Amino acid sequence: MEPLEPDVITTQAKELSAVERQKLEEQNKRGLVPEFKANKLEVDAQRNWDIFYKRNETRFFKDRHWTTREFQELLDQEEFHEKRTLFEVGCGVGNLVFPLLEEQTSEEGCFSNSRFFFYACDFSPRAVEFVRSNPLYDPSQISAFQCDITTQQVHDHIPASSVDICTLIFVLSAIHPQKFTDVVQNLGKLLKPGGLLLFRDYGLYDMAQLRFKPGNKIAENLYVRQDGTRSYFFSEDEVSKLFQENGFEVITNAYVHRRTLNLKEGVDVPRIFLQGKFRRKPVTTG
Repeated sequence: MEPLEPDVITTQAKELSAVERQKLEEQNKRGLVPEFKANKLEVDAQRNWDIFYKRNETRFFKDRHWTTREFQELLDQEEFHEKRTLFEVGCGVGNLVFPLLEEQTSEEGCFSNSRFFFYACDFSPRAVEFVRSNPLYDPSQISAFQCDITTQQVHDHIPASSVDICTLIFVLSAIHPQKFTDVVQNLGKLLKPGGLLLFRDYGLYDMAQLRFKPGNKIAENLYVRQDGTRSYFFSEDEVSKLFQENGFEVITNAYVHRRTLNLKEGVDVPRIFLQGKFRRKPVTTG
């Protein structure tokens, strides 16, 4: 995918055209996914992601070399003299963590210490096995483990208030909205006071949302894909509220409008992501 023009950053939700409004209305024609099926999707969520990785192995997602461009915090090292801790939630097969690990390993001649120690977790046991079997996997540099981030499992692997930076990139959208608060509270407990959470996910009225057909809508802005995995589309104000109500301050939070061209297919693709940086507030006493 080649960018056609510079990104547009805004806190205003997209204004829908008449055609786009019609697409959203069409999604309601067959009603919402029945409750029993929606509940089964929740029960089978881990199984569906495991099947996804069984089918696609390491081929589906491209390495995320763009993260250091979007989040300079993953690069800045000069002011830090000790190794910091980075936790990637929803690591998949390591498309974010391994490019960072490879980059800092190649730069070790420039720094006395590697930049980060990495924790990485995923809901899918199969995805975690792919991470652990990667030639770059080094237990002295990275610890990968399976867990459900909506539960307390993560606290068995990472000490409280020990993480400098947490990444939550295209992860929350795959979780049921009723559990968003659990996720944010869990991550808040792991981050040091002043620690950063870097967020990127699908924005409201993204092309992918408008493309869903009738019969795929579970709830407002929540859909099921053909493979049984789910996708949620976020508004700027709800994400700001989610973090502010759970011990974070908003540094930045905005829609990223991006037009890209698929050269292979000759398709002009307008995308909308929501990207934010949130800081864990210091714990006050008294």
